[in-house]
Amino acid sequence: MGTNGKQHILMIDDDEDDFFLVNALLQDISPDQYTLQWVSSYKEALLAIETRSYDLYLVDYRLGAHTGIDVLHHFRNLGYKAPVILFTGKGDYKIDKEAMQAGASDYLVKSEITAALLERAIRYTLDKFNHLLAIEKSEKRYFSIFEKSNDLIILADCEHKIVAANPAALRVLKYEEGELYSSHLQGLFADEGEIKGFLDLLCSDDGVVQREYTFRSKNGQQLDVMINASLLDEKKQLYLCIIQDITARKRKEREKQQQEKFAITGRIARLVAHEVRNPLTNILLAVSQLKTEPIAESEDTQLYLDIMERNCHRINQLITELLQSTRMSELNMVPMGLNVLLEKALQLAADRLQLNNITVEKQLSEPDHLILADEDKILIAFLNIIINGIEAMKSGEGRLGIQSWEENDRVFIRISDNGSGISEQNLAKLFEPFFTSKTKGTGLGLTATQNIILQHQGTISVDSALGKGTRFVISFPIHHV
Repeated sequence: MGTNGKQHILMIDDDEDDFFLVNALLQDISPDQYTLQWVSSYKEALLAIETRSYDLYLVDYRLGAHTGIDVLHHFRNLGYKAPVILFTGKGDYKIDKEAMQAGASDYLVKSEITAALLERAIRYTLDKFNHLLAIEKSEKRYFSIFEKSNDLIILADCEHKIVAANPAALRVLKYEEGELYSSHLQGLFADEGEIKGFLDLLCSDDGVVQREYTFRSKNGQQLDVMINASLLDEKKQLYLCIIQDITARKRKEREKQQQEKFAITGRIARLVAHEVRNPLTNILLAVSQLKTEPIAESEDTQLYLDIMERNCHRINQLITELLQSTRMSELNMVPMGLNVLLEKALQLAADRLQLNNITVEKQLSEPDHLILADEDKILIAFLNIIINGIEAMKSGEGRLGIQSWEENDRVFIRISDNGSGISEQNLAKLFEPFFTSKTKGTGLGLTATQNIILQHQGTISVDSALGKGTRFVISFPIHHV
């Protein structure tokens, strides 16, 4: 290519006089800018082109048995993009058109060439080619980013219809390309209320959004995402969304919060047990002693002493259950199929399901995934959730859903019901000891469930809506043999 600031030009022409003429014209108007070399046949031209050492090619249409169009086709067959100016005869308009279609950058009529016209054609052709080359490189670079980015990239129009999505978006959202392009952006949001807030921000003066939202993939899986969205033009015809899938990060944050909260709950439970049991033992001893005294011979006194003793034992039992629900006990961990465990839990709840005429809708992933589990403990955890769901649903109208799927080397279970649901206020306290909305029960079942799942290196989360039902999502690491 050009060295010492000069542009190297190859002229392909079987007439040496034409070469001398063109060279003279170039040296006359810009003696230090171009170096012109010449080959006189099609065969020599092919060898010279193979070297790819020229900045521009001047090609005569007539080359013996071949034509300049053949030379242009050779460039195309090589996959070699280079600026080519074709020399044609006067009135060869069809040839001019054919040349441009074959990839020529420009054409000049030989008989009309002047120094100024030639220099201008060469300069414009080189400038245009370099500009197009820069655009092509830029397009390739951005296309590569679009295709290979791990972030989800979505382009939507003014009607919020998705017009482009990169492979990461299709992969994470579980859509086929055609399906996603026929849908609207709002269909990806898990909460219908969030899309309005997003669009309001996008259509504000700034036209930029940078916030966390919740998406739902095609298969119903909930995803935590961070969206960076901005309008691409002033007319607001298109906007670009670069979306980070932060589900794993948020899950780890929730896991950490769960574990820290549970550790605090356990410490409080042990402290309460220690502080309550000492005075409770003293009360029981005093009651026992009073029962032997003459004063206890009265029926009323005996009745009151029995009430005191019975409630002391009840408090003692509650403290024992609290400690059991928050203590990290030793587990007998063995590899077990998750689907097998879920089927066993459903079997244990079969009588309750039948009695309440509950429909069970299963969608378990195949093949089954192994997890390390203490069978007795994990069945207690599943059963607590299933029974809670049964008790929340109306007899004859209840639908209990059990789904499992694999993702990022973990297996997930969703246990859902269409029951009365849980208020947002109560949802925050659901796993706390002694919290219950039932008239009977200690409120320690879900505390124990959370403890068991955490001991299995699992996670548990819940979302609910009053009058619509509740969904527990549990995950465990997959055990590889």
